[in-house]
Amino acid sequence: MRARYGVPLGITALGAAGVAYAAGFEARSFRLRRITVPVLPQGTRPLRVLQVSDIHMVCGQRKKQRWLRSLAGLRPDFVVNTGDNLSDTEGVPELLDALGPLLEFPGVYVFGSNDYYGPKLRNPARYLLEKVQGRHGLNGNAPVVGAVHNPWELIREAFDEAGWLNLTNTRGRLKLEGGLELAFTGLDDPHIKRDRYELVAGGPEQDADLSVGVVHAPYLRSLDAFTADGYPLVLAGHTHGGQLCVPFYGALVTNCDLDTGRVKGLSTHQAGDHTAYLHVSAGCGTNRYTPVRFACPPEATLLTLTPRA
Repeated sequence: MRARYGVPLGITALGAAGVAYAAGFEARSFRLRRITVPVLPQGTRPLRVLQVSDIHMVCGQRKKQRWLRSLAGLRPDFVVNTGDNLSDTEGVPELLDALGPLLEFPGVYVFGSNDYYGPKLRNPARYLLEKVQGRHGLNGNAPVVGAVHNPWELIREAFDEAGWLNLTNTRGRLKLEGGLELAFTGLDDPHIKRDRYELVAGGPEQDADLSVGVVHAPYLRSLDAFTADGYPLVLAGHTHGGQLCVPFYGALVTNCDLDTGRVKGLSTHQAGDHTAYLHVSAGCGTNRYTPVRFACPPEATLLTLTPRA
């Protein structure tokens, strides 16, 4: 009897312990990733850029809110928010309270699908199925049929009032202390087919010190367009770093058509005769219906931009 039931019970206990760790500890074990990217002109001072992404705020997430507020202590030159701020239709006040100190700095933002629509309960195995089928995001013409609409306008109003640049299928500029001018080109979320690169095509602005592409979901069509046009740096989020990863192996899915080898962190992307640096944030939240992370802690990133060699 002991031999018959011992192994199944052991596996069940191990699985329960894994879920408890993934939900109770790692999903709230917030980290700061630090990387250096050599993309500035020679003679330019380094710039400190804080990228926050995939916050997926749910009411009552006090530890996440405290951690987000603490990031203002990094004193970044500017902030980049790559979307998916909400996972709760009632979470806007707590989101804006958490981001309040960061709104004191210059910033830019794009939205993701979870800014527009509330999350839906789905079987996590569908992500693996979509990977096998090569099918990601929306396939039909309508956005998210039957989805709850989030009050994203309130977020946009608060960000705009703080002076952050809305990069929804448009361009914008930031003039920083010391006279540096940065040009940004942004896209709406490719995951729900709201990206319109034809509206912003034309490549970097030659009179700017640096031009940066910003998008929520790093779909290859967007990365190809930015890179082929000559952008030296593209910033994205969406992937959650794989969220549930296998130790010593890595991510199983990216929830888009990007390969798992570039699911998070700094890499490069090639298109045409050009190569761009790509940084994908693993984000600091999860969908409210899958509040777990394993071998992939939540994060924000401090990018130090330095002169090119």
